[in-house]
Amino acid sequence: MSPVTHFIGSWLVASVVTDNPRDRKVVTLAGILPDADGLGLVADVAGALIHGQEPTFQYYQQYHHLLLHGWPGAVAVAGLLTFFARQRIRVALMCLVVFHLHLLCDLLGSRGPSPADLWPICYGEPLFRHPIWFWKGQWRLDGWQNQTVCVVVFVLSLWLAVRRGYSFVELLNHRLDKVFVEVLRKWHDRSCGRRPKVGPAD
Repeated sequence: MSPVTHFIGSWLVASVVTDNPRDRKVVTLAGILPDADGLGLVADVAGALIHGQEPTFQYYQQYHHLLLHGWPGAVAVAGLLTFFARQRIRVALMCLVVFHLHLLCDLLGSRGPSPADLWPICYGEPLFRHPIWFWKGQWRLDGWQNQTVCVVVFVLSLWLAVRRGYSFVELLNHRLDKVFVEVLRKWHDRSCGRRPKVGPAD
């Protein structure tokens, strides 16, 4: 699935299972860090630009879904992020949960344009080659199923932001998050036919 879906979906889980901003950020990061093994894409593009060639995406193809899409990556990411948490035991467990949620989502919806272009999950990598999981019915990355999931988690995140007073924007900037939530609540009140409260007349 797309990084946006991973990000918002992980934040939704973090918002339900944690009770403070720091732990929400930590758990959310655990759900998006598996895709850090796709940063070889940057090296591929940079190398192509330097040499004036078309990118071959060699590093991306070789390392994405291998370095951080298995249980060794899950243990490493959860162990590292737990040091920054407040409720460490709970956060460690939830980091493992959202990490594996990421893997499940990739197993469901990371196929390329061709039906044969499947993305397997090599669960023992980079230490062991096996087990390898794949699903023949895997959705296209740009398919309607993935788009629907993305819209659903996005709408749920906006609903939760209106109710709780914070949103996924808090991971980027706390002040910007306050502005974002304030705008959302104004839109919500208008759509529900509510009028802003007015103080007593002088």
